This record gives sequence, C-alpha cells and structure tokens, in this order.
Amino acid sequence: MKTIIIGAGMAGLSAAQVLVEKGHQVTVLDKGRGVGGRMSTRTINNAKADHGAQYFSVKSPQFQRFINQLQNQQVIKEWQLAQRANVRYIGSSGMNTIPKNMASGLEVVLNEKVILITQNELKTESGKSYSFDKLIITIPIPQVKELFAQSGIPLSERDLGVCNAIEYDPCFAVMAVLNQPTDIISGGIILENQPVSWIADNFQKGITEVPSVTLHASAEFSRQHLESNPEEVAQMMLSSVNQWVISKNVLTFQVHRWRYSLASKRYEEPFYQIENQSIFLAGDGFGIGNVEGAFLSGYHLATHLP
Repeated sequence: MKTIIIGAGMAGLSAAQVLVEKGHQVTVLDKGRGVGGRMSTRTINNAKADHGAQYFSVKSPQFQRFINQLQNQQVIKEWQLAQRANVRYIGSSGMNTIPKNMASGLEVVLNEKVILITQNELKTESGKSYSFDKLIITIPIPQVKELFAQSGIPLSERDLGVCNAIEYDPCFAVMAVLNQPTDIISGGIILENQPVSWIADNFQKGITEVPSVTLHASAEFSRQHLESNPEEVAQMMLSSVNQWVISKNVLTFQVHRWRYSLASKRYEEPFYQIENQSIFLAGDGFGIGNVEGAFLSGYHLATHLP
C-alpha cells in the first residue's frame, strides 16, 4: 500500500509512524524547509526561540504513551507555568526537537509543495510526480480547499459542510533577542485583553543559552492587522509589553505571521474521508485540537486504515 501524506506536522508524522509499522510504503511531503509545522523553533543570532506551539498537555492514554517515550529519550521536559496548576511539556531544546525525533526513519521530502491532485497522483511545484493508493492531507483546511479547487476535485455537500465548519485564528509571533533574560516568573506569562496574549522567555524555558523572548499576539489583534506591515505590527507588539520586555534590552527581532495558528472551530471526529475518494483529512482542525489533538488525529486515522 503506497500512502502519501501532505504535511510533516504532528498529525502527518503521527500517521506516518503508525502506517510504516503496518507495512505501508509512506512518503511525507512538506513545502517547508523543516518538519514540524507549527511545532517550530527558530535560531536568530545564536539565540533559539519557539515561535509556534509553546507547550502542550496530556489527557489521552495514547498520547501519554508517546510522551513517556519522549521523556525516556530526554526529547521533552516538564514546564510549570505560574498561572497554571497542571504541568505542561516542552521540547528539551526547542519544540521542533519533537517532530524531528518523530521524523527519524521516515521518508520525508521537504521543500516540496503539492500543487495538483490527479487520479491517484500528485504533482509538485518542483515538477515531480508521486503516485498513491491513499492520500492523507494534514495541512490547514483553507489550503486544502484551495488545492482541491486547483485540482478540480468535486466535493459533496457533506465534504463542504465539514470543511466549512473548521475555522482558524491567525497569530503574529515576534521573536526578540535580548541582552539579558526577563524577570517573568516561571518564564511565561498569559495576558488578557491586550495586543499580546503571551510572552515566553526562552532562556528561562531552558532552550537557549542566548536570551530571547517570544510574543504571541491575540487573535483579535492579529485579525485586525493581518495584512499590515509585519515589521510595524512587531513594533506595536513590543511597545505594548515594555513592562516585561524592556525596549533597550532588545538587540534584534524577527516576526512571523501564522495565518492558521489555532483551529478555533473543529470537526468533532479525529479525521474525515472525502466521499468517494481515497483521500483523508486530518490535523488540529479535527477532534480536540492543539498539539495532542493533532497527534491523535493522525494516530486514529492511521489506526483506522487497513
């Protein structure tokens, strides 16, 4: 069985691991330069900063088994936020260490953007073709709908209903390199009713030796400024948190615009099959969402397939 997976995030890699164990010939394609999707860590002037998912929790036994394995390999560690009672988990040297670990041993092709789906074949921007028996797509649903439209794939009313029910919040992420760590208690602070909803001190998290912080804008602020100049948006965000991130301590910064940062409305089941097609949809827009939900989406889909 030849299975192609579009998207090397948590859902895609989780599905790939299970399917390889079941004997599928699996190839994972991703348009990015690295695996992980929103499990992202960036290096700026020797400083590291998580700029996508910041942490995650565990509720399900399937995800707990996976987390236990990562803990035994020292890929992850616990993180206790002052504002939260339950323990969170983070990548021991950045969140992208988790998908990198998952991708080990899998066939993953990076910088490979799929632009067309034909009958049991994909075509990519680089001019390559990939045949498949089953296709799993884990990228954000708006991108899925665009790919289907480009490919002329007919969608039933039920297909459209499922896709249209899934919505995402955008998020601007600012990564700033500092000349000294902040004094944020426990290294992370959640803000309410402000342009910035989250500040993480990556030095205090223990993922970087050079001090850095990550700012996440609120969904409302991000929607309001989605098409604005990103550098100007970043300056506004930094100015709004001068109480915690003193401007004179900022050496440099970068900004990233996540158009599909978090699935705010999800399809209740962990995955979905396009009617009359060997095409399956998965990701954090399905099931419980977030990091665990994305993992479980891919896991349950792969478990379901013969």
